[in-house]
Amino acid sequence: MDLDGASALVTGGASGLGAATAQALVKAGAHVVITDLSSSDGDAVADRLGARFVAADVTDETSLTAPLDAAEELGALRAVVHCAGRGGDRLRVLDKERKPAPLQSFVDVVNVNLFGTYNVLRLAAARMSANSLVDGDRGAIVLTASAAAFEGQIGQTSYSASKGAVHAITIVAARDLASWGIRVNTIAPGTFDTPMLARLRTDIREGLAATVPHPKRLGDPEDYADLAVSMLRNGYLNGATIRLDGAIRMAPR
Repeated sequence: MDLDGASALVTGGASGLGAATAQALVKAGAHVVITDLSSSDGDAVADRLGARFVAADVTDETSLTAPLDAAEELGALRAVVHCAGRGGDRLRVLDKERKPAPLQSFVDVVNVNLFGTYNVLRLAAARMSANSLVDGDRGAIVLTASAAAFEGQIGQTSYSASKGAVHAITIVAARDLASWGIRVNTIAPGTFDTPMLARLRTDIREGLAATVPHPKRLGDPEDYADLAVSMLRNGYLNGATIRLDGAIRMAPR
């Protein structure tokens, strides 16, 4: 896919992986709309990047109409990178007093990370399906899972479940949408230097970086953005989940 002049939407675009991806797409010549919660720094980030910000909640069907409409105002929506999500609740199945973790916490994490992903996927695909074929594609979608989809740590039950489901969706969605000429791929990041990790103490962050086999550092959002743009461009890449984690395999805790 030629991204020069294409219309692109990035969810979770106000920070971290999403902001870096939006920047990479603008550099590639795409017309970019970023969406994030209204409480985010979306306006300032969009101004800095030369993109447009439209607030939305990815779990809300009506809310997502506005950024999708905004993207189509810039041209046929050809590229979507879904970065919006949330961290886990870090709750064990049973606490020290043998009390089970609250169900609502599990529901909340899955709602954002899984239901939100499916909501973006289905609504973006509906817009792309009306596009004309260009080099065999009507559009391409990149989703975000996590290394925790494969080796979740203790306390990551809800997060791992939600991200494992995103991985599982990928091949099914790619097969399902193949008849429309829409490709679907997923990135599974490891330990990345994002605002979520920035809240940790320096020694904890350094410890996480040291566990990465090579290179011994936290992932940079630009690493994610580079892969996302490559996934959009490569017309033969479809139905794949690619781990982007420096070969890390997470320990139980």
